Amino acid sequence: LDFGSRQFIVRFDEALKPFICDMRGRRFKNLPRPGKNDDLERSNAAVNCYKALKKDARMVIHQQLQRLESAMCQQRRWTREQFRQLLVEHPLVGHLTRHLIWATYDANQHLAHCFRVAEDNTYTTADDSEFLLPESTALIGIPHRLEISEQNAAAFGQLFANYELLLPVSQLDRTCYHLTAAEREATQLERWKGRSCPSARLLGMPNKGWLLGEPQDGGCVSWLLKPMGEWTAILGINEGLYLGRDSDEYHAEQTINSVGLWKGAASRYADVWDPLSATHTFSVLSKVAASELLNDIEALLDHAAI
Repeated sequence: LDFGSRQFIVRFDEALKPFICDMRGRRFKNLPRPGKNDDLERSNAAVNCYKALKKDARMVIHQQLQRLESAMCQQRRWTREQFRQLLVEHPLVGHLTRHLIWATYDANQHLAHCFRVAEDNTYTTADDSEFLLPESTALIGIPHRLEISEQNAAAFGQLFANYELLLPVSQLDRTCYHLTAAEREATQLERWKGRSCPSARLLGMPNKGWLLGEPQDGGCVSWLLKPMGEWTAILGINEGLYLGRDSDEYHAEQTINSVGLWKGAASRYADVWDPLSATHTFSVLSKVAASELLNDIEALLDHAAI
């Protein structure tokens, strides 16, 4: 930020909030006001630029954190070069990488090593020792809590606490769920059948990656879809969500009637999305995918969140 006679640098703190430094590294709580020795045009432009940057940074960081959390839940992977260029060395996203636990995976998607990104963009282990990416590393990802051992979870938790780094997404403290043996071999999940949840929460499910089903007669939506790679989960509801109507014109609560699984990419316009006719068992889902599916639906029924 150029004031003419003075220049300032914008950096981000441990809470991912922007702050100001002068060229000698002195930190300021706020951007100093232009003085009589500053260039009026340049300093005013710098002040306006910083105001816009703070606003944009809040929005972009929120969007990128959602993206990274989704990548963890969907078990997305990057190559070593993609990880370095698109994440670690990115001028903004790079700050976020230092607040997460990362892992290397082999060609068979098996987790090999957990590590973190340090302030200087080097890598360290849970005991803060230097970590070099092995030549055998095929892919890099954000490990889900179900993939992180208890020992690593405790060690990384202590390491992040020592550096006063906050995990901006729920990673170490993430609630994990498991299918029962019977549910893994079932084509329907019935643990929620007949239970009610607020309609407003269902309308908010697209924020978690769900799709609202194709509206039927009168604009009524009777199912929601969760894309899960080559699989699609279908959540069937009674009463129905009437899109385009005021909240007082549709039922305040919906009753869950079924959860099924289809093979194929999600399409809200498909006519076959009848959860009760799904024929695939839930054993095809990984532990992480199953946990996230259960987590989404359990959140609908969490009365503490109302």
